[in-house]
Amino acid sequence: MILFLAGTSDARELAITIKEAGYPLLATVVTENAALELRKNGLNVHTGRLNQEEIGNFIEQYGVTMVVDASHPFAEEASKNAMAGAREKGVLYLRYERDRQDYEHKHLQAADTYEDAAEKAGELGGVIMLTTGSKTLQIFTEKLLHQTNVTLIARMLPRKDNMEKCEQLGFPQKNIVAIQGPFTKDFNKALFQQFKVDVMITKESGKQGAVDEKVEAALEMGIQVVMIKRPKIVYENQYSNFEDILQHISREWRGVLA
Repeated sequence: MILFLAGTSDARELAITIKEAGYPLLATVVTENAALELRKNGLNVHTGRLNQEEIGNFIEQYGVTMVVDASHPFAEEASKNAMAGAREKGVLYLRYERDRQDYEHKHLQAADTYEDAAEKAGELGGVIMLTTGSKTLQIFTEKLLHQTNVTLIARMLPRKDNMEKCEQLGFPQKNIVAIQGPFTKDFNKALFQQFKVDVMITKESGKQGAVDEKVEAALEMGIQVVMIKRPKIVYENQYSNFEDILQHISREWRGVLA
């Protein structure tokens, strides 16, 4: 059995590809919406975050022989828990992660952390659109929401818990864009124009995460972009394409069956 952490749209495609190749697979996702997409394709799915101990329990309970970690590039804790859980139980760990995208532009600056991004955006001022999700929203509201030269707009998934978090943080309802992507470059441009955006904050999630469309739209409009760098994690057995992952699984599977 393969325990598969599916954190992105391309990760879910990989899970389906592995299943169609004939390997038994149990996928884990954070949201019920992501689970529904996988169940439609006949996959067994667990919904909810797993800590290291829970991953270890899953490995024992389901006879897992390898863990494929395809969680989001910014899901740092999920990857650390998966690596540690696999290592503790003596099973193979494989990491699938989207290739990084290199950007160089006079209107784009990199930030090492969310706090650093908030500082850089605050120095630029104006209308700032946040496209980094709700998980770190508090960092940006604390630093930017009441800054006199800033109007903060938050774009996030239209989920009840996200709206409740905005309410708890005192985020103005008129400044919330609750919408499900992915979005085209033209759609991003229309949204930036609608809110008269001066600065856009995003994460370096990779091409498959529709980051290109956001960044290209913003830069073409002369909007300043602050991009948060990926966490620096040393992964074991890291790959950025499906074929290499499948080849490694095949080699390992032959060893398991031998």
